[in-house]
Amino acid sequence: MPHKIKLLVSPRTIEEAKIVIGNKVDYIDCKNPEEGSLGANFPWIIKEMKSLIPPDSPQLLSATIGDFPNLPGSAALAALGAAVSGADIIKVGLKGPNNEKEAIKLMKKVVKAVKEYNSDIKIVTAGYADRIRMNSSPEFMTIPTIASKSGADIAMLDTYIKDEKGLFDFLNIGQLIQFRNKAYEFDIEIALAGNLRKENIPLINEISPDIIGVRSVVCEGYDRIRGLIKSQLIEELKAELYKKPEISIKHF
Repeated sequence: MPHKIKLLVSPRTIEEAKIVIGNKVDYIDCKNPEEGSLGANFPWIIKEMKSLIPPDSPQLLSATIGDFPNLPGSAALAALGAAVSGADIIKVGLKGPNNEKEAIKLMKKVVKAVKEYNSDIKIVTAGYADRIRMNSSPEFMTIPTIASKSGADIAMLDTYIKDEKGLFDFLNIGQLIQFRNKAYEFDIEIALAGNLRKENIPLINEISPDIIGVRSVVCEGYDRIRGLIKSQLIEELKAELYKKPEISIKHF
């Protein structure tokens, strides 16, 4: 039986975070979409979002530190800042590293900085499905290896350029299942994001990732920058994601 896919929603403001938390979303992902695909928000926003999650809640706070250039020292400092601010999960976008070797070096420094502070914090190694539209960044199938060799916990795929195209415009279901299987060989969880829509849910269920990440689909007007997250749109997405499969009844 496939596992239940966990939902990650990315609020930008405290008001949006209250809506996401109130809708019992698994992961509240503090982000600033104005600064890019994995744009970093401010430490005080991370801290306040964390304070909104009830102490007895299973919900966790994740935080992005940016679409990072190949600067391991800066990445390590930024990740530690997110950890000190209260993030349970920290996501790093591998924008600058050109290859597996450079990416492992950067992620190792991030992991060391965060895990020495709090070994329970999970680290996400994020690559880009639309790498073909970028000047750098590792190839998508190297992301699980980078995560494993650096000591990270989750391998993620997103899209770098946010336009009408999404994850499935660049990678097909076979490639994404291959990505999942490689990550699982390393005992690494996987997360998928990148302009995911409700009509993608059947494909997502077939791949069965551990986590999916969204913003646009739960924003008014499908606008990740100017639109606000709406409770009804979260509920509609959850209803589609967790819809029970229809069972055909045979009469004998």
